[in-house]
Amino acid sequence: MVATTSQSSQRPARSRKLRAVLAGGLVLGIGGAVTLAAWNDSEFASGLFSSGEFNLQGSIDNAAYTDHESSDGAAALEFSVPVDNMSPGDVVAAPFWVRLDATTTTPATLDLVSVTGTDTTGANTAELGYDVYALADGATCDETATGTVVGRGDTLVTNEDVAGETVPLSVGAAEGDPGVAAQLCFVVTASETLAQGGETTAVWQFTATSELRVIRDV
Repeated sequence: MVATTSQSSQRPARSRKLRAVLAGGLVLGIGGAVTLAAWNDSEFASGLFSSGEFNLQGSIDNAAYTDHESSDGAAALEFSVPVDNMSPGDVVAAPFWVRLDATTTTPATLDLVSVTGTDTTGANTAELGYDVYALADGATCDETATGTVVGRGDTLVTNEDVAGETVPLSVGAAEGDPGVAAQLCFVVTASETLAQGGETTAVWQFTATSELRVIRDV
């Protein structure tokens, strides 16, 4: 009887220890379940961007080309007859060539963007009209010239009726070569009411705009 009583009194103690161990194991098991492992990898891409060059030149003889970058440095056109002694009804013409220089890397379009007429004496800006043509290769610039109308106006009043067609300009065929020159022909006509003793200056401004290119490297 004594032995039986002793065994019975020890069972509850073992049960409490077992439950404590199981409980501890459950706590550890939950803690391990929320620890996650992950992998990652990266890719990098880079690009090197270099800009080209762009420059427009002009010439009054298709031989000596230079930059005329402001109205103060405008090229002095050489008209077919003296323009310092014009009479009513006179028509005079002068050629001018434009091209992209040898360093230019992008084709362009040429546009007449403005004309400025200034009377030093008299008031003949309203008595002188103009046409600017882009001529075909080999064509002659004279009073009868025709071609693509780059701009025209019934007068030299500033920016009156400037709009016309654009002219394509190409780059050189080989590295170090200038582009093919485009010949412009300026034809100026005096009205029948041209005032005596007047002195008028006209300045035409042209702008070459490089073509937009989308470059894909695959």
